[in-house]
Amino acid sequence: MNFRSADSMSFNQITKDILTEISEIIGAENVFTDHDNLEKYSHDETEDLIFVPEVVVRPNSKEQISRLLKLCNKNMIPVTPRGAGTGLSGGALPVMGGLLISMERFDKIIEIDERNLQATIEPGVITEVFMNAVAERGLLYPVDPSSKGSCFIGGNIAHGSGGPRVVKYGTIREYVLNLEVVLPDGEIIWTGANTLKYASGYNLTQLMIGSEGTLGIITKIVLKLISRPVQNLVMLASFPGNEQACEAVSAIFRAGVTPSTLEFMERRAVEWVIEYDHFQFDLKDDAQAFLMIEVDGNDLDVLMSDCEKINEVLESNSCSDVLFADTAAQKESLWRLRRTMPLSVKSNSIYKEEDTVVPRAELAKLIHGIKEIGVRFGFQSICYGHAGDGNVHINIIKGNMSDEDWNTKLKEGIRQIFKLTVSLGGTISGEHGIGSVQREYMDIKYSEVHLNLMRGIKSVFDPKGILNPGKIF
Repeated sequence: MNFRSADSMSFNQITKDILTEISEIIGAENVFTDHDNLEKYSHDETEDLIFVPEVVVRPNSKEQISRLLKLCNKNMIPVTPRGAGTGLSGGALPVMGGLLISMERFDKIIEIDERNLQATIEPGVITEVFMNAVAERGLLYPVDPSSKGSCFIGGNIAHGSGGPRVVKYGTIREYVLNLEVVLPDGEIIWTGANTLKYASGYNLTQLMIGSEGTLGIITKIVLKLISRPVQNLVMLASFPGNEQACEAVSAIFRAGVTPSTLEFMERRAVEWVIEYDHFQFDLKDDAQAFLMIEVDGNDLDVLMSDCEKINEVLESNSCSDVLFADTAAQKESLWRLRRTMPLSVKSNSIYKEEDTVVPRAELAKLIHGIKEIGVRFGFQSICYGHAGDGNVHINIIKGNMSDEDWNTKLKEGIRQIFKLTVSLGGTISGEHGIGSVQREYMDIKYSEVHLNLMRGIKSVFDPKGILNPGKIF
């Protein structure tokens, strides 16, 4: 079977007549063609990329989205679904122009079912808003990416988001039970069932997760919830180097402890937070890398015992100092240090962020290799991330690189990082997705056979290729 790329497809522009039909479907007050709104939706948090849509719409029902997709499918108009615009891979950018469907009005928490430990929500619910709503009932939704205060859960699902608590609680895949989806031809389906088990044919729910809005538009979500732990303790461990910190990560698990979070931060990342946020922190000269470790549960004695075991592991792996945070203020301060890192990097320099993941025992080799590649290609890097599950965010800093090298040599440097990652048993994205910026590197991880299977799935759902074209492949 031959597959065409979205780049080679012939899409049509939105005519005046089609614009009139769009307005009739959702009301003229929810249709935007003015410069300010088009500019607002032309970018997300991905570097400095800008792609301007022809028209932006803000529907608020599945029926409206169904009619919009039927119209666009009939007229070969590209459609880009968009959540909160916090993505880092260009997944919500309208690279082919066309119609951009903003999901911001799908913002209702429909039901929190405490009997079944489930919730039904719309995709435009802000992640932290939902987390707080279930917490008030003693429940936990543990998927909390760094942008949780602004990102939508629908976007989290589209990109298979994780966050720091994946190490104990799993990715978002563990919590999505069922999805209401509008397909590219306008048909509306539920992908599965509101059950903890599913062995009834292909699991379309799991297929939708991480599909980046290329297979359908999610309009309703059923999520699994769990009981909320009542106690937690946080430790910050300092190391003389990155490799010693990384070696300690897998050693903690081998000691029989599973932390709720285990975050890696190198010294320069901490320095930039101090500079950016005027953060008060006693940064000792011999501290070159850090692990932030949290344990949670319901028995404080058990947690204290876990911390003692962790401390023994840290000492045996060249840890030079351990800060133990047991008050709410101390814990919040350490979390602010970690969560401010992306903002501090963004404010300091032109940069590119990669999102690699390897088996956690290979972290030391990955970070050592990243630094060597940086020397060869002339760039610096700042690394931090979710060490407990092997997920490292690599911030490549332009610094003194010339514009020519940044625009030409850097791509080969990134390719070398991804080759190293794959050679260590990893893959090129752990939680940010492929979108439009990583698709040229997919051949490093996947053979043509594998890619054609993915393209085949796309063609079954979206034979005309109108939905979020220019992504993944």
